[in-house]
Amino acid sequence: MEKKTCLYDHHVALGALMSPFGGFIMPIQYTNITDEHNAVRQHCGVFDVSHMGEVRITGADAERYVQHIFTNDVTDAPLGQIYYGMMCYPDGGTVDDLLVYKMGDNDFFLVINAANIDKDVAWMQEQAQGFDICLDHQSDYYGQLAVQGPEAEAVVEEVLGLPCKELKFYTAKTLEVAEGDEGETIIISRTGYTGEDGFEIYGSHDFTQKAWEKLMQSGRCKPCGLGCRDTLRFEVGLPLYGDELSADISPVMAGLSIFVKLDKDEFIGKEALANQKANGVARKLVGIELADKAIPRHGYAVLTPEGDTVGEVTTGYHCLSVDKSVCMALVKTDYAKLGTPLAVQIRKKTFPGVVVKKKFYDKHYKK
Repeated sequence: MEKKTCLYDHHVALGALMSPFGGFIMPIQYTNITDEHNAVRQHCGVFDVSHMGEVRITGADAERYVQHIFTNDVTDAPLGQIYYGMMCYPDGGTVDDLLVYKMGDNDFFLVINAANIDKDVAWMQEQAQGFDICLDHQSDYYGQLAVQGPEAEAVVEEVLGLPCKELKFYTAKTLEVAEGDEGETIIISRTGYTGEDGFEIYGSHDFTQKAWEKLMQSGRCKPCGLGCRDTLRFEVGLPLYGDELSADISPVMAGLSIFVKLDKDEFIGKEALANQKANGVARKLVGIELADKAIPRHGYAVLTPEGDTVGEVTTGYHCLSVDKSVCMALVKTDYAKLGTPLAVQIRKKTFPGVVVKKKFYDKHYKK
């Protein structure tokens, strides 16, 4: 049975198209994906991302434990710094990709993908043997809003009254907020999944509902569903677990080696990933631009001009921001070089294309 976020009734009241995603009933769109996509690129959009999972790691061995399960390096991280990376299996396959927030000395806040919450928490608990840590699964407590777009900073400051201007990209802070006679601590970070400037705000269900209502009443940002969240992340080359990363797709295959720090003492999967980086991998993730307007979809076959199957599409769209039909695809490494001619089988027709960079549209982060 799918779960509901704390904003479910608000989405229904706005007439959102609701659909299962990651174990939750989530809004896919409110008006249409194109309008919502363009609102984020040009102005400001707000997403309910309360389905995401949160885990707090504290205790004397918290940093050592995070180093053990995480491909990136959090050693001597400054307070408020955020790191992107993966948890991997010993063979290098991906358990999940996640964000790690440094909240204090031996205090880390991990944000994981909704569809992987149960699997991830079980994995983390398995790996915790022998570490002096407290692993606190907090997903049921937190709601989460993503306010994204070039006007996001002004909206968060002026509509929500949350000071955020000083936050650098991939940093976070806690804020004490008062609602009536009560207060609570929230987390706000300059992060997102759209390629635009923006913020993610974690708080109680009550706080999240009140913040959503303020944003809707302001008229300064558009409610956005997971449909445009996918088009936005895709065209700036951001991966989605289950498409560009999986137990069978390592960070090295996905072109994410920059987040795999092999100079760390140890982490789960290090040996396998080091071997992949040294000796190469059989498949690589590439971008493909089609000459036609046809839309490639997940699972469609990628072919050579001669008709041999050499891979498959992981995500594909008609890219709204650049008006091109493009996809990301996992192909045999011999066919991964930029400029390589390939084709995609779309239903019963074959559409020619060429290998290009996976980032189809430039990010506009505020560094």
